[in-house]
Amino acid sequence: MHTTILVTGATGTVGREVVKQLSMVEGDLRVRAGVHSLIKGENLKRLPGVEIVEMDFEDPDSLHAAFTHVDKVFLITPFAADQIQMAKTLVDEAKKAGVKHIVKLSVLGADAGNGLELGRWHREIENYIEDSGIAYTFLRPTSFMQNYINYNADSIKKEGKFYGATGDGKVSYVDARDIAAVGVEALMGEEHIGKAYDITGGEALSNYEVAQLMGEATGKQVDYMDVPDAAAKKGMTDHGVPDFMADAMVELYREYREGKGEPTTDTVEKVTGQKPHTMRQFLQDHRDCFV
Repeated sequence: MHTTILVTGATGTVGREVVKQLSMVEGDLRVRAGVHSLIKGENLKRLPGVEIVEMDFEDPDSLHAAFTHVDKVFLITPFAADQIQMAKTLVDEAKKAGVKHIVKLSVLGADAGNGLELGRWHREIENYIEDSGIAYTFLRPTSFMQNYINYNADSIKKEGKFYGATGDGKVSYVDARDIAAVGVEALMGEEHIGKAYDITGGEALSNYEVAQLMGEATGKQVDYMDVPDAAAKKGMTDHGVPDFMADAMVELYREYREGKGEPTTDTVEKVTGQKPHTMRQFLQDHRDCFV
C-alpha cells in the first residue's frame, strides 16, 4: 500500500529540496507538492512520482483537496505576518484528514522560552501541533547557506560586496540539502516521532570568512561590509521587506554578533549517516549564482 506525503511550501528553499529528495526514495511513495502557484511548481512536475497541488489559504476547498488521502506532512509556512494562523489552519486540515505524522520546519532556539521573536512564533506553532494529538517531529535549523543566494547574490555580482550586521560573529550555517535529508529520514522512520532536532553545519564562520571563501570559489574579490542595525533594516525595507520581518532579522543579527550562532550539532551526521556540506562545498556547487 502506498504512502502519500504532502510537502507544503514546496517551491521554497527547503521545500523544493525535500520534494526532490523524496522523489528519489525507493518504494511505493507518492509525493504531493503543495504550491501557491501552479506556474512556480512547473519544475517539480518533472520529478518522478510527484504531483503538484495548488494551496490557497483563502480557499478551504483547495486545502481540503491538498490533504485528501495524505498520510504524512512536511509542514513549511512562509515567513509572513499571519504565518501562525496559516500553520494552525494546516494542522486543523491535517487532523481532519487523518494525517499520521507531521514533520515541521521550525527554527533553532524555538524552545528557548524568552528567546527571539522568530523562535517564539515557531514555538507557538509547535505547541499547537503537540496539542493536536498528531505524531510530530520538529526540525530546528540555523540560518541556511542558501540565504547568500537568496539575499546577497545581486550585490556580490554587481559590486563584489555583500552587507550585513553580524560583526565578527560566527554562525554554524547549514545547507538546505542537509535539512531536507534530515527531514526525509524523519518522514520515513518512526524512531524520529516525538523528537526535536537542532540542525547546524559542521563549522561556524563569520561573514568575513564566508567572503574569503566566496572569493576562492568565484576567482574574484568579494568583501563583506558590516553596517549598523538601522542601515541593515533600511536596506531590507527598501527592498520591500515588511517591518516586522526586518525587525526580526535585526534581532537575529544581534544574537549572532554576541556569538550565540556559533555552537554546532552533529544532528545531520547522526540522523543521515552523512557529514553536512561545508560552506566551501556549497559555494563551489553554486558558484554560478555569484559570478
